[in-house]
Amino acid sequence: MENLSLFIKSMFVDNMIFAYFLGMCSYLAVSKNVKTANGLGLAVIFVIACTLPINYLLNTYVLKPGALAWAGLPDVNLGFLSYIIFIAVIAAFTQLVEMIVEKYLPALYSSLGIYLPLIAVNCAILGASLFMQQRDFVSLGQAEVYALGSGIGWYIAIVALAAIREKLAYSNIPAGLKGTGIAFITVGLMGIAFMMFMGISL
Repeated sequence: MENLSLFIKSMFVDNMIFAYFLGMCSYLAVSKNVKTANGLGLAVIFVIACTLPINYLLNTYVLKPGALAWAGLPDVNLGFLSYIIFIAVIAAFTQLVEMIVEKYLPALYSSLGIYLPLIAVNCAILGASLFMQQRDFVSLGQAEVYALGSGIGWYIAIVALAAIREKLAYSNIPAGLKGTGIAFITVGLMGIAFMMFMGISL
């Protein structure tokens, strides 16, 4: 029950886009059509789901104060290396995703363009690892549940915006608001809608 609560909370209440505004650059740039948004969203889920548990293990057994007690070094604190190590793990998995997409889904690779390799610096993915470190999860299972919830929450946000933007292409929008203007207004309204989840007690 606790893991289910964490999963729902990370997906809706602590949504990376609407609660923390993380990953906004690729969120706005790649949400022009559903197909591309779906591809990037799935790639983000995969990278978060794979990297956050690895970063959890690194944080638990290598980085945090006293983590190296198993190696006879209880006083060593490598916490200052967290950013570098977390980003290195994320970048490695992003490279793997990029190679797979380029080989098996060339059309998606072409449509994603520069935003696929930029998953490596997507602050939503790094933010998930840093929140994991801050919240000090008690098990690897909890970290994985949080990773999946965060990734799916980001996926829901980008696919929903892409669907709305596709429909808006057929709407009579004032010239001054077309493109980025109406996209920002839509994101703001979606953010307000997601605020309703903050009142839910899990």
